[in-house]
Amino acid sequence: MTIRKIVSGWSAFAAIGIVVASAPSAAAEPAVHGCAYPRVCFYLTEAQWNANSPTAAYQDADYNQTLGSNSKGADVVYNSRNDDTVLLRVGSTNNAICLNPNGAVDNDASVTVTAIRIRSTPAKCSGIFETWPSS
Repeated sequence: MTIRKIVSGWSAFAAIGIVVASAPSAAAEPAVHGCAYPRVCFYLTEAQWNANSPTAAYQDADYNQTLGSNSKGADVVYNSRNDDTVLLRVGSTNNAICLNPNGAVDNDASVTVTAIRIRSTPAKCSGIFETWPSS
């Protein structure tokens, strides 16, 4: 399983196992790759990411949400929120990828994200992997 870090103006990718990137928040809240604040955006392909064309977006916080066909298995996920972390459930396991505010993750074909939970607390991930909450 490989998840690539998105770095340097969000255009370069570096394969380094599992890593999540963060970017400083901007005062004017510009849309990054077509993802307007306060959404978590999904891009089924890297081409859609590069074209600034999200295929789905979520913004409701503090409950588990099953992903639909326009977000399940996305290659790239971007969190435009400034203060909220995001858990992305991997398959049907109890494993989740944690995404910090203003961070993005690029998944390879072996990683299928199936659910999302936007968390108003904590403001930072304790690690790259966390346990998926039961409710």
